[in-house]
Amino acid sequence: MNLPIFLTLLRILLVPVLVVVLLTPFEGKELIAFTIFVLAAITDSLDGILARRRKQITAIGKLLDPIADKLLIASALICLVELGTVPAWMVVIILGREIAVTGFRALASSKGVIISASRIGKLKMLFESITIGLLILGEKYLGGFYVLSQIGLWIVIVTAVVSAVEYYIKFGPSILSKESLK
Repeated sequence: MNLPIFLTLLRILLVPVLVVVLLTPFEGKELIAFTIFVLAAITDSLDGILARRRKQITAIGKLLDPIADKLLIASALICLVELGTVPAWMVVIILGREIAVTGFRALASSKGVIISASRIGKLKMLFESITIGLLILGEKYLGGFYVLSQIGLWIVIVTAVVSAVEYYIKFGPSILSKESLK
């Protein structure tokens, strides 16, 4: 096992730990959950950088990395809904976009087209990570700056929808044409 895959697996293993910490009531859980989330988010950046630098890009890495990303984001957001921190409708839009784009990429891949993450898609992930980190810390630790997490949620919603539309406009016509669906 190479280091990038180890980091991806570490991110996957941190997800249940994050869920347990977020949903277990104890003093200081926000700081521990924030630390776990930040560590997991850092592995997201590091695994790709290391895989490219070390020329260790593998099929398993290409498969596991987006799964790990979606597990981390989805788990954190669902926990935040359970805690009453994030409206469920916002999470439905964010996760719905993830499922739709993943399905779209799978369809494209079956046709031999690889859809890499767009700049807007990468920005969405950055905004998601920052916003979720702020939401985990909560008003207790952020005070008046907690409003930034609320603004961040709206930025995530907008970038999620815009990036999904961008993927569709750029690749949809060729991938979803009647001839290509045969």
